[in-house]
Amino acid sequence: MPLPALAVTTAMLCLPVVLGLAHAQQPQKMRPGLWEHTVAMKSQSGQMEAAMAQMQKSMASMSPEQRKQIEQAMAQQGVSMGPQGNTVKMCISPQQADLDNIPPQEGCTQTVKRTGPNTLAMTFTCKGGSGQPPTSGEGTMTFSGPTAYAGNFKVKTTTAGGKPEQIDMAQTGKWLSADCGTIKSVR
Repeated sequence: MPLPALAVTTAMLCLPVVLGLAHAQQPQKMRPGLWEHTVAMKSQSGQMEAAMAQMQKSMASMSPEQRKQIEQAMAQQGVSMGPQGNTVKMCISPQQADLDNIPPQEGCTQTVKRTGPNTLAMTFTCKGGSGQPPTSGEGTMTFSGPTAYAGNFKVKTTTAGGKPEQIDMAQTGKWLSADCGTIKSVR
Protein backbone atom coordinates (compact mmCIF):
# COMPACT_ATOMS: atom_id res chain seq x y z
CA MET A 1 0.00 0.00 0.00
CA PRO A 2 1.32 3.50 -0.73
CA LEU A 3 2.46 5.82 2.02
CA PRO A 4 -0.37 8.31 2.68
CA ALA A 5 0.32 11.71 1.13
CA LEU A 6 -0.85 13.33 4.36
CA ALA A 7 1.92 11.55 6.29
CA VAL A 8 4.43 13.10 3.90
CA THR A 9 2.87 16.52 4.44
CA THR A 10 3.01 16.00 8.22
CA ALA A 11 6.70 15.11 8.02
CA MET A 12 7.33 18.10 5.79
CA LEU A 13 5.55 20.44 8.21
CA CYS A 14 7.47 19.13 11.22
CA LEU A 15 10.82 20.26 9.85
CA PRO A 16 10.50 24.05 9.64
CA VAL A 17 9.64 24.39 13.32
CA VAL A 18 13.24 25.01 14.37
CA LEU A 19 13.97 27.77 11.91
CA GLY A 20 13.98 30.49 14.53
CA LEU A 21 17.07 29.05 16.17
CA ALA A 22 19.78 30.37 13.83
CA HIS A 23 22.81 32.23 15.18
CA ALA A 24 26.08 33.46 13.64
CA GLN A 25 29.33 34.25 15.44
CA GLN A 26 27.36 36.93 17.25
CA PRO A 27 23.75 36.00 17.87
CA GLN A 28 22.01 36.21 14.54
CA LYS A 29 18.22 36.22 14.51
CA MET A 30 16.03 34.79 11.83
CA ARG A 31 14.26 37.61 10.02
CA PRO A 32 10.58 37.83 11.02
CA GLY A 33 8.01 37.64 8.25
CA LEU A 34 6.93 35.27 5.51
CA TRP A 35 9.22 32.31 4.81
CA GLU A 36 9.02 29.71 2.06
CA HIS A 37 10.40 26.23 2.78
CA THR A 38 10.95 23.90 -0.19
CA VAL A 39 11.31 20.19 0.44
CA ALA A 40 12.43 17.48 -2.00
CA MET A 41 11.82 13.96 -0.71
CA LYS A 42 12.90 10.47 -1.71
CA SER A 43 11.70 7.30 -0.01
CA GLN A 44 13.74 4.11 0.13
CA SER A 45 10.79 1.98 -1.00
CA GLY A 46 9.47 4.30 -3.72
CA GLN A 47 5.99 4.09 -2.17
CA MET A 48 5.86 7.78 -1.30
CA GLU A 49 6.69 8.75 -4.88
CA ALA A 50 4.00 6.37 -6.15
CA ALA A 51 1.46 7.91 -3.75
CA MET A 52 2.41 11.43 -4.87
CA ALA A 53 2.11 10.42 -8.54
CA GLN A 54 -1.31 8.91 -7.85
CA MET A 55 -2.40 12.08 -6.05
CA GLN A 56 -1.24 14.23 -8.98
CA LYS A 57 -3.04 11.90 -11.40
CA SER A 58 -6.22 12.19 -9.33
CA MET A 59 -5.96 15.98 -9.31
CA ALA A 60 -5.38 16.03 -13.08
CA SER A 61 -8.60 14.05 -13.61
CA MET A 62 -10.68 16.50 -11.55
CA SER A 63 -12.73 19.24 -13.10
CA PRO A 64 -10.93 22.60 -13.22
CA GLU A 65 -13.30 23.87 -10.50
CA GLN A 66 -12.54 20.94 -8.15
CA ARG A 67 -8.78 21.22 -8.73
CA LYS A 68 -8.88 24.97 -8.10
CA GLN A 69 -10.83 24.43 -4.87
CA ILE A 70 -8.26 21.92 -3.56
CA GLU A 71 -5.31 24.09 -4.62
CA GLN A 72 -6.88 27.11 -2.90
CA ALA A 73 -7.47 25.13 0.30
CA MET A 74 -3.83 24.03 0.30
CA ALA A 75 -2.65 27.58 -0.47
CA GLN A 76 -4.61 28.93 2.52
CA GLN A 77 -2.45 26.63 4.65
CA GLY A 78 0.67 27.82 2.80
CA VAL A 79 1.20 24.45 1.06
CA SER A 80 1.80 23.81 -2.64
CA MET A 81 3.13 20.84 -4.57
CA GLY A 82 5.13 21.07 -7.76
CA PRO A 83 7.80 19.46 -9.89
CA GLN A 84 10.67 21.13 -7.97
CA GLY A 85 9.37 19.88 -4.61
CA ASN A 86 6.72 20.77 -2.11
CA THR A 87 6.61 24.18 -0.49
CA VAL A 88 5.25 25.39 2.81
CA LYS A 89 4.92 29.06 3.66
CA MET A 90 5.15 30.04 7.32
CA CYS A 91 4.81 33.36 9.08
CA ILE A 92 7.46 33.93 11.74
CA SER A 93 6.42 36.64 14.21
CA PRO A 94 8.93 39.17 15.59
CA GLN A 95 8.46 37.62 19.04
CA GLN A 96 9.23 34.13 17.72
CA ALA A 97 12.33 35.37 15.89
CA ASP A 98 13.46 37.29 18.97
CA LEU A 99 13.01 34.27 21.24
CA ASP A 100 14.79 31.90 18.81
CA ASN A 101 12.00 29.44 19.48
CA ILE A 102 9.32 28.34 17.03
CA PRO A 103 6.84 26.00 18.76
CA PRO A 104 6.70 22.50 17.25
CA GLN A 105 3.63 21.23 15.42
CA GLU A 106 0.96 19.81 17.74
CA GLY A 107 1.88 16.27 18.75
CA CYS A 108 5.59 16.77 18.01
CA THR A 109 8.62 17.34 20.21
CA GLN A 110 12.06 18.47 19.11
CA THR A 111 15.61 18.78 20.34
CA VAL A 112 17.97 21.29 18.76
CA LYS A 113 21.72 21.50 19.32
CA ARG A 114 24.10 24.08 17.88
CA THR A 115 27.05 22.33 16.19
CA GLY A 116 28.69 25.42 14.69
CA PRO A 117 28.15 29.17 14.32
CA ASN A 118 25.54 28.68 11.55
CA THR A 119 24.72 24.98 11.87
CA LEU A 120 22.06 23.21 13.90
CA ALA A 121 21.52 19.51 14.47
CA MET A 122 18.00 18.48 15.32
CA THR A 123 15.89 15.48 16.15
CA PHE A 124 12.10 15.36 16.25
CA THR A 125 9.33 12.94 17.12
CA CYS A 126 5.65 13.20 16.17
CA LYS A 127 3.12 10.94 17.90
CA GLY A 128 0.92 10.43 14.86
CA GLY A 129 -2.82 9.94 15.14
CA SER A 130 -5.87 10.65 12.99
CA GLY A 131 -4.69 8.04 10.51
CA GLN A 132 -1.09 9.29 10.54
CA PRO A 133 1.76 7.03 11.61
CA PRO A 134 4.28 8.09 14.25
CA THR A 135 7.22 9.89 12.63
CA SER A 136 10.72 10.71 13.83
CA GLY A 137 13.76 12.20 12.20
CA GLU A 138 17.12 13.86 12.45
CA GLY A 139 19.15 16.22 10.35
CA THR A 140 21.17 19.38 10.08
CA MET A 141 20.45 22.90 8.92
CA THR A 142 23.02 25.46 7.83
CA PHE A 143 22.10 29.15 7.67
CA SER A 144 23.71 31.47 5.16
CA GLY A 145 22.35 34.55 6.93
CA PRO A 146 19.07 35.71 8.45
CA THR A 147 17.14 35.07 5.21
CA ALA A 148 18.23 31.63 3.92
CA TYR A 149 19.14 28.10 4.98
CA ALA A 150 19.65 24.59 3.58
CA GLY A 151 19.27 21.29 5.37
CA ASN A 152 19.17 17.52 5.02
CA PHE A 153 17.04 15.15 7.08
CA LYS A 154 16.34 11.45 7.45
CA VAL A 155 12.73 10.78 8.47
CA LYS A 156 11.51 7.43 9.78
CA THR A 157 7.85 6.50 9.52
CA THR A 158 5.75 3.50 8.52
CA THR A 159 3.85 2.70 5.34
CA ALA A 160 0.09 2.19 5.28
CA GLY A 161 0.92 -1.54 5.47
CA GLY A 162 2.86 -1.03 8.70
CA LYS A 163 6.35 -1.50 7.23
CA PRO A 164 9.19 0.82 8.32
CA GLU A 165 10.05 3.53 5.80
CA GLN A 166 12.88 6.07 5.58
CA ILE A 167 12.47 9.30 3.67
CA ASP A 168 15.50 11.41 2.74
CA MET A 169 14.67 15.10 2.61
CA ALA A 170 16.59 18.05 1.26
CA GLN A 171 15.13 21.34 2.43
CA THR A 172 15.83 24.97 1.69
CA GLY A 173 14.25 28.07 3.14
CA LYS A 174 14.12 31.67 2.08
CA TRP A 175 12.61 34.79 3.55
CA LEU A 176 10.02 36.33 1.22
CA SER A 177 8.78 39.50 2.90
CA ALA A 178 8.06 41.25 6.17
CA ASP A 179 4.31 41.05 5.39
CA CYS A 180 2.84 37.57 5.88
CA GLY A 181 -0.39 38.39 4.06
CA THR A 182 -3.03 35.76 4.88
CA ILE A 183 -0.55 33.23 6.38
CA LYS A 184 -0.86 33.21 10.17
CA SER A 185 2.18 32.85 12.43
CA VAL A 186 2.91 29.49 14.04
CA ARG A 187 1.51 29.26 17.56
